[in-house]
Amino acid sequence: MAAPERTGKLLLDGEALRRTLVRIAHELIERNSELDRLALVGIHTRGVPLAQRLRRLIAEFSGVEVALGSVDITFHRDDVGVRGGSAPLSPQPVVKATRLDFTLEGMTCVLVDDVLYTGRTVRAAIEALFAYGRPARVQLACLVDRGHRELPIRPDYVGKNLPTGRDERVQVQLVEVDEIDRVLLISQPEEASE
Repeated sequence: MAAPERTGKLLLDGEALRRTLVRIAHELIERNSELDRLALVGIHTRGVPLAQRLRRLIAEFSGVEVALGSVDITFHRDDVGVRGGSAPLSPQPVVKATRLDFTLEGMTCVLVDDVLYTGRTVRAAIEALFAYGRPARVQLACLVDRGHRELPIRPDYVGKNLPTGRDERVQVQLVEVDEIDRVLLISQPEEASE
């Protein structure tokens, strides 16, 4: 069953999204002189295609193909309701594959996500990453920073700062997942959107 069509205020169209990723790719190249020690790690779901796009852009601009991985945060989230063998209190997330086909030691790992909100997803991603090894540095790239942080997390690379209200939601849609590239602002509480 397909998800209902969401409408909202268009914040970025496909071309603006592409330009934003081009800028982030240039910033990644400028701030990381040793590209052979750089790895992009996408956070499932939309962080993965964003990391893939950034990797292609970095290769196009620098001639270096950086390492690429993906991380699933399901078992590191602080809101998963299955604890101590009891029945879940809410619908459980779908577990996806973590792929880190490179040695983390000595690497600068850039976690890539679509929207930075409370910081809890990034905290879980860092925890998941460290379950596989100890990188030299961890950086964060996000397409949209919407504010409302609950943890001391700050991105190193931001596509767009979009201050929002708690009764609004930023919806990133990517061709690889949603068959269209755009970023929308939707008026509805975060908790009611899933």
